[in-house]
Amino acid sequence: MRLAHWKLVRRVALAVASAGLVACGDRPSAAPAEAGSTPLPGDAFPDTLATIGREPITMADIRAHSGAELDRMEAAYRRARATLVEGTLRRIVRERVLMAEATKRGKSVDRMILDEAGGTLEATDAEIAAWYEQNRSRIQDRRLEEVRNRIADLLRAQRRQQAMERLEAGISDARDVRIFLEPLRFTFDNTGAPEAGSREAKVTLVEFSDFQCPYCARFVPTLEAVRKNYGDRVHIVYRQFPISSLHAHAFKAAEASLCAHEQGRFWQMHDAMFQQQSRLSVPELKVFAGQLGMDQGRFDACLDSGRHAAQIRKDLAEGASAGISGTPAIFVNGVEIEGGAVSYETVARILDRELAR
Repeated sequence: MRLAHWKLVRRVALAVASAGLVACGDRPSAAPAEAGSTPLPGDAFPDTLATIGREPITMADIRAHSGAELDRMEAAYRRARATLVEGTLRRIVRERVLMAEATKRGKSVDRMILDEAGGTLEATDAEIAAWYEQNRSRIQDRRLEEVRNRIADLLRAQRRQQAMERLEAGISDARDVRIFLEPLRFTFDNTGAPEAGSREAKVTLVEFSDFQCPYCARFVPTLEAVRKNYGDRVHIVYRQFPISSLHAHAFKAAEASLCAHEQGRFWQMHDAMFQQQSRLSVPELKVFAGQLGMDQGRFDACLDSGRHAAQIRKDLAEGASAGISGTPAIFVNGVEIEGGAVSYETVARILDRELAR
């Protein structure tokens, strides 16, 4: 399902039935951002913030106490700034090119959009019914009569948006419009993380995930389709982000995946745990290992030792410092894909864009 359609589904679901989330946890809806600890613009903290006698207190001391929270605040600031700048830029470009073209054609902008849409923006009864059938689960099976008008409004808005984007694209090409603004990108240290595809690929997809999260399970088929269809053109990296406050077995399941990684069985364990999310207790994780042909004693010792806990905490800290608070969190060449468990079509569109850069 395309991104525009996914957004439409989300809007109608929220409008008519308070539909469920597409990610585990509370994730901010915002634009991508850079991770890191660079001070915000205008922050001119002195080298020494205070002294006690001759003993200085510096920003290094502040970061030692509150560095993770500072990183989260800075990431949130960059997200908000990126959203504002990108949204305003695109709105200015659209307004200027459409108004110039409207003046040239001697028509209103609305008339040009209507012409681009084929003369009407209205959906037929059959189209409304088809949309309803395809999305019933997202609107909690409300009767068609209850939501018909809202679906019609949303389909009309979608058609108008699509017509406007087609019109704008053609005009922008003719007027040589160029957008130089790049999305802000995260940088992650993926050393030692499970991976697939070639490290030499032009595109890297990083997923922060939780083995007990149902939305992460929804994303598994999308990730598998990426592996199948893109092969070594895309480097896939799996990062751990167990949300223990929601999922009691998630942290130990993350450890189990890394114990399996030691034996070259990460992706097999990954698939097994997502397929049976109700069976992630420690004894059940050990059963999975045996069923997947691992060295049972070696796996059991690894899991019991907790030796991968530090790596998982590192992943959690790095994700949190970039503003991640829910799963799945997907990044393509450092650019976050909003929406949690998004469709394959959404991911493929962004992968293709990055491959073409």
